[in-house]
Amino acid sequence: MRPEIFSVIIPAWNGAKLLPACLDSLRAQTYRHFEVLVVDNASTDESPDLIRQHYPEVLLIALPENRGFTGAVNAGIARAKGTLIAPLNQDVEVDSHWLEETARVASTHPEAGAIACKIMLHAQRDHFHSAGDNYRLDGIPVNRGVWEKDEGQYDAETKVFSACGGAAAYRRHVLDQIGWFDESFFMYLEDVDLAWRQQLAGWRTIYAPRAVAFHHLSASGGGATASYYTGRNTIYVIVKNMPSPLLRKYGLAMLGAQMRIFSDALRAWHGEAARARLRGQLAGLLTWPRMLGKRRAIQRSRRVSIAHLKSLLQPID
Repeated sequence: MRPEIFSVIIPAWNGAKLLPACLDSLRAQTYRHFEVLVVDNASTDESPDLIRQHYPEVLLIALPENRGFTGAVNAGIARAKGTLIAPLNQDVEVDSHWLEETARVASTHPEAGAIACKIMLHAQRDHFHSAGDNYRLDGIPVNRGVWEKDEGQYDAETKVFSACGGAAAYRRHVLDQIGWFDESFFMYLEDVDLAWRQQLAGWRTIYAPRAVAFHHLSASGGGATASYYTGRNTIYVIVKNMPSPLLRKYGLAMLGAQMRIFSDALRAWHGEAARARLRGQLAGLLTWPRMLGKRRAIQRSRRVSIAHLKSLLQPID
């Protein structure tokens, strides 16, 4: 059997301080069947020159403008040669067995369209950022295990709803079937949107507990930027992907969740991130009709039952 070829795609923006550690961790991989593509979002620092001078094995794709995470990854996919597409944040370092373990899980789970990795906090390497992602019935995505100390509670290979896009792998032929990242999302929750399309089409996400990555949390974003896009894109995910039977049954719970977020942000109005979250929610409410054409196509692609989809979603606390 021919080995799986990975295309590791790193969206970069002013990442000169972060990229060397990320790229050096890829150089140390035990699994050698991979290529690395860095897609630069019109950086104004020295990161493109750094890559050209010190990482000649990397294919540098320089974009004329900042197209966000989604646009950068899609530009990488367009040039990728691999059978597995592995987006990787510039502020992530990976264990030397990351690709080896991801390839092993992919080979033993042909039903998996995506492989979720064990992502730990870089500053607290025994604490989780994500052990795969879940999605609640009230329309709120959840990082499984976030902030928990690793005591072996997430050591099992298992189905999860979504892979965290900061360090993940997707089968190329599945992406070609369901569509690449939605560039209207720009950044944040684009991985959850992709997971919905994958699950609706009947593909699974499998968590690989020994494919380990370490995330410098918010080193490349966060704050007001993350709050705005999370506020907006949470609404986009619901409008695009939630099947009508689940919308009818849990729509009030989804509305309640959004109202709680709105209320919490309003109470924290003096904080920049809170104001950005409110702007994001407003943008989502004003522009959600843009998602309706995509929704119709996505819902027509559904190959699984509503009962199956509900079984994948986390109950409301």
